[in-house]
Amino acid sequence: MIFALSAMAMSMMAKETTFTVVVHNPYNVQKTDAPVAVRVPKDAAWQSVRVMLNGKEIPSQLDDLDQDGWMDELAFTTDIDKKATQRFTVTLTDEEQTTQYTPRTFAEIVLRNPKVKAKNKHNYYLQELSLNKDCYDPYHLPHHHGVAFENELIAMRIYFDERQTIDLYGKYHKGLELKETQFYTDKAQKAAGYGDDILWVGNTFGLGALRGWDGSKPLMISDVLNRDQRIISYGPARTIVEVVDRGWKPLGSKIRMNMRIRYTLWAGHRDMDVDVHFSHPAAAVGLSTGLINVKNSVEFTDKHGLRGLWGKDWPAGAKDTIDKKQEAVGMGIYIPDSVLRRELPADADNYPFVIGTNGTDLSYKLTYSSDDETFGYHNSKDWFSFLKAWRRDIEHPVEVTVEK
Repeated sequence: MIFALSAMAMSMMAKETTFTVVVHNPYNVQKTDAPVAVRVPKDAAWQSVRVMLNGKEIPSQLDDLDQDGWMDELAFTTDIDKKATQRFTVTLTDEEQTTQYTPRTFAEIVLRNPKVKAKNKHNYYLQELSLNKDCYDPYHLPHHHGVAFENELIAMRIYFDERQTIDLYGKYHKGLELKETQFYTDKAQKAAGYGDDILWVGNTFGLGALRGWDGSKPLMISDVLNRDQRIISYGPARTIVEVVDRGWKPLGSKIRMNMRIRYTLWAGHRDMDVDVHFSHPAAAVGLSTGLINVKNSVEFTDKHGLRGLWGKDWPAGAKDTIDKKQEAVGMGIYIPDSVLRRELPADADNYPFVIGTNGTDLSYKLTYSSDDETFGYHNSKDWFSFLKAWRRDIEHPVEVTVEK
């Protein structure tokens, strides 16, 4: 009996493992909030993590990327000097996380509550929304038209229809706002310095929406069996949201495939990663992306996948301009050589690209700035200088290794 009780007590003890994460900055520029992501071993059901640097705890999170109940990745950010190396001690346990860190990212999917009249007070929160092809008007089903997510600098929403456009929110001050404004800032919040919708997108790419391509023009992601939007995570290090088109039939394809578009926004960054995965080889699938041609915008391009604009327009339709002002925005897109097929001249709607993959995956990056920001950019010259520095930073990421 004593032996049985001892065995039970041992089995109830927390399981723990410790390892070291080494981060090296090879670049000759200091990095702030450099993203660090490390795969988590699957030898136990790890539920909590503690990351230490020189005796100080670093805010971090564990993410279940494939939503199978097992944590897949450890994520945190670090400030690191040029050419410097840092060594982090990581401890994983199978007990539930109790440490609470200050949130630096947020995401939400909300359905309207018919009893609520205020546009920023709806409270039917979801983690995931899945609709089949027979759903009437998916654009108007979720509040603010789709999943919304943010960090302290920027905030966005993704339309839940065949456009899947990224629409932009501009902040005046650093901080998280979407929980309070729900993308529909009221007069009191505006007076208090909250941000608001800053872009009219229509049927354009907006900020880097992924579309099909018919050889001469972009195609909406229309012929699908199901549309999904889901929140993978949000926390002190990053937020991850996904758009999934299940049973998509690209133009000219004999088969239907699933397309998953994952958006990752790290704390402290005004750019985000777009990672696309196809369930079948997609080398023959025509794809396009780009940036909306904002009215009166000026363009920058290095002709090698980096492109940007600075422009000014009304952020809403004509009937909504009474409560709005014209908004100046800077936008940018970075497409690596492996994805870039052609950069096309600007048309009335977009600064377009033809893109593609030789397999089942492709990635690119997006960024933007609002002229409303007290902390950002306010003219094309400074914005385009940022874009050039952004490319250099992308091409010199920190190097991450794990030591047992």
